[in-house]
Amino acid sequence: MTKVDRRIAKSQEAIKNALIELMNEKQFDQITLQEISDRANVNRRTIYLHYTDKFDLLDKLIEEHINKLEELFEELSEVDFITSGQAIFEYFQKNYLFFSTMLVGGGSHNFRAQYIEFSVELLKSEVNTADGKNKGLSEEIIVRFVSAAYVEVVEWWLKNEMPYPPRVMAEQVGLLIKRIM
Repeated sequence: MTKVDRRIAKSQEAIKNALIELMNEKQFDQITLQEISDRANVNRRTIYLHYTDKFDLLDKLIEEHINKLEELFEELSEVDFITSGQAIFEYFQKNYLFFSTMLVGGGSHNFRAQYIEFSVELLKSEVNTADGKNKGLSEEIIVRFVSAAYVEVVEWWLKNEMPYPPRVMAEQVGLLIKRIM
C-alpha cells in the first residue's frame, strides 16, 4: 500500500467514524456534510471524492459491515455454531459503536430490516421442515421468527453494554436456536 492509499484509507475511516459519532448525538436527517467534514478533519471535497452525499456514505458503511458479516459466516461455515457465533459476537463487540448506533441508537431504520433479511437468508439452509420437531411448519415463519429473536437479543446485548462476553452469548443463543431449528 502506498502513502496515498494509506491517506485515502485514513480519510475514509475518519469520515465513517465522524458520521457514526454524529449519529449518536442527533438524528441522521439533521447531520450536514459540513459537520461530518469538520468532525473528520477533512475537506468537504474529500467526502465528495468517495461519496455522492451523506446517504451514500451511510449506505456504503452499512454495506461494508453486512459484507464483512457475510465473509465471516462463509469463513466459519465448517465450524460449529458456538464457535461461529462467538466470532460474530466478537465482531459486534469490536464494532460496538457502529452496531449500537444502528440497532439501539436509532441510527438507521433501514439497517435493522437489512440485518433481519441477512439473517433470514443465512438460516434458510439450516431449517428442516420435512421431519422432526418442525415437520409441517412453514420454513419462512421459522426463519423469520428465529431471525427477529436473534436481532432482538443482539440489540439487548448492545443496549446493556455487552453484559456477557461473546463466548457466553454464542453458547446461549446457539442452544436456543438449536432448540427451535
